[in-house]
Amino acid sequence: ASTIESSCLLNYGVSFQVCEKVDVKGPNAHPLFNWLTAQLPGIFGRKVKWNFTKFLIGRDGTPLKRFAPLTKPERIDGDIRKALER
Repeated sequence: ASTIESSCLLNYGVSFQVCEKVDVKGPNAHPLFNWLTAQLPGIFGRKVKWNFTKFLIGRDGTPLKRFAPLTKPERIDGDIRKALER
């Protein structure tokens, strides 16, 4: 396991696949985050406060909702279920 994956497992108990580290803001931001923030601007516009900002994407690839970094995954359970029912 990568250092990032090990850290996420140890610190946050994640059990999902962890991808490589990428920039989420600034001039080197990954194109995915540039697209997501354009589609779902937050209260500060297209800025991402922190890399734990969450984006809910529909089955068809449509960005549905954006959540603040401190939003606990349990709080978005209902939104995920609704998205899966679409």
